Amino acid sequence: MNTQREQLIQTWLQATLQSDQFEISFLAGDASFRRYARVKLQNKTYMLMDAPPEKEDCVPFVTIDEFFDKHGVRVPHIVAKDLDQGLLLLEDFGDVVLSTLLNDTTVDQYYAQSFKQLIELQQIDAKEYLPEYSYDKLMSEMRLLTDWMLPSLNIQPSEQQLETIEQAFDFLAVEATQQPQVIVHRDFHSRNLMKIENEQELGVIDFQDAVIGADTYDLISITRDAYVQWNADRVYEWFGVFYNLLPAAAKENRNFEQFKRDADLMAIQRHLKILGIFVRLFERDGKSGYLKDLPRVMWYLLEESQGYDELNDFMQFIRDVVMPKFIIKYGDYEVAA
Repeated sequence: MNTQREQLIQTWLQATLQSDQFEISFLAGDASFRRYARVKLQNKTYMLMDAPPEKEDCVPFVTIDEFFDKHGVRVPHIVAKDLDQGLLLLEDFGDVVLSTLLNDTTVDQYYAQSFKQLIELQQIDAKEYLPEYSYDKLMSEMRLLTDWMLPSLNIQPSEQQLETIEQAFDFLAVEATQQPQVIVHRDFHSRNLMKIENEQELGVIDFQDAVIGADTYDLISITRDAYVQWNADRVYEWFGVFYNLLPAAAKENRNFEQFKRDADLMAIQRHLKILGIFVRLFERDGKSGYLKDLPRVMWYLLEESQGYDELNDFMQFIRDVVMPKFIIKYGDYEVAA
C-alpha cells in the first residue's frame, strides 16, 4: 500500500475528527478497489471508505446514500466526505453480516424483515433519479457469459448456437423490462445486509449500483443467493410472502403464478450474468474466491429454467456443450439433502 495514501488518510482523519488519538484497522477486501477500515476514537467507532479517485468513483455511493437516508432506508449515515480525495467517514454498522445469522430456524424471520424493507424501498419514487435497468444493460450483462465463461472453457459457439444464445438473452431482457419498474438495489443478498446492534431493521450496504428495474430482482438476489442455498419449495413460499406485501398496483393483471414466472425469469437473467462475472473476477482481476460458488449458480440455472419452453434450445446448448467442460474445470454442485 502506498505510504503517500496512508499519510493522506491520517491527515484527513485528524482534521475530520479533530484528534490524532484514533486507531485505524483495515478490513479484508471485496470485489472492487475500495478499501474499508474501522476507525476507533475513545469509545466511538466509524467506518472509513478509501476509494482512490483514479480507480473508484465514490460519487454514486454518496449520492444514493444521501437520497436513501433522506427517504428512511437504513443505510450508513455519512459523517464526513472528501470526494476529490475519495475518502468517506461513515456510521459503523458493526461486523454482523446477515449471512452469518441464517439457519433453518432464523431465516424466515430475517427474510420477512428484509422483504418488508424491500417493499418500503420500492415505494420510493426515484425514476428521475436513478438510471434505468434498460434492455441494453440487461443484454450486456448476460453477454458476460459469452465474453468470459465460454472462452474460459474453450467453447466457440457456431453461428447457429450464437443465434440460439442471443434469442434466449433477448427473451429474458424483454421479460424483465415488462415487469413493474421500481428501485432495484442490485446486490440485495445476505452479505450486504447487516444486523445492527439493538435495531430491528437490517442495515443495507453496497447499494451504489442501484437502478430502476424489475420488482422481482432484489427478491431473487436474496432468496436465490449465489452464496447460500435454500430448498426450492421454501423459496416459492417466500415468493408468496413477498407477493402478499406488494401494493395493489403491482398485482394488477398479475396473479401469483405470473409473479412466480416473472421472478424465475429474472433469476435466470441474473444467474447468467453472475456466471460471467465470477469468471471475469478470476481471469481479469485475479480474484479466485468466487470460483467455488460457480457450480451453485450453474445448478440454479439448470433447475430454474425447467418448464420455460422459450429457453429449451438455449438450455440444451448449456447441457450438451457447456456442462461437460464446466464440470471438469469448475466442479459439480452437490445438493444438500
